[in-house]
Amino acid sequence: MFSPRLTSLIVAACSLCAIPSFAAESSYVYCDNGLRCFKAPCPSNSVLDLATGTIIKGMSIDTSGLPRADKAITDLSDALYAGKIVVRGSIEHRTQTITGKEYDLPWLVATSIVRTAKDSERKHCSSR
Repeated sequence: MFSPRLTSLIVAACSLCAIPSFAAESSYVYCDNGLRCFKAPCPSNSVLDLATGTIIKGMSIDTSGLPRADKAITDLSDALYAGKIVVRGSIEHRTQTITGKEYDLPWLVATSIVRTAKDSERKHCSSR
């Protein structure tokens, strides 16, 4: 039989294994980058990760997790697609079927609006 302390450690370790992993949140500028295509998946939108400076093309965005007030901002204006706002969120990959073929595509899952984007953060956007 295990000691109470060892039993507690085993239970704690098993509990950690059961917790789903989530991508770390960061701040991003999402926008239409001006690219147009004739076949999906299309790289028409991109994201600038403010923590790393990396630009990821072909990104889609999921705003369903935004608070109501933040969602109203993205629904009623072009602020999101013009790269005028910085959103907080995480990037995840989702499988999507397009014309019968499966693709593993990146999605920015937005959780809040942080602030207005600076001009220097919008350089990857088509309409500054």
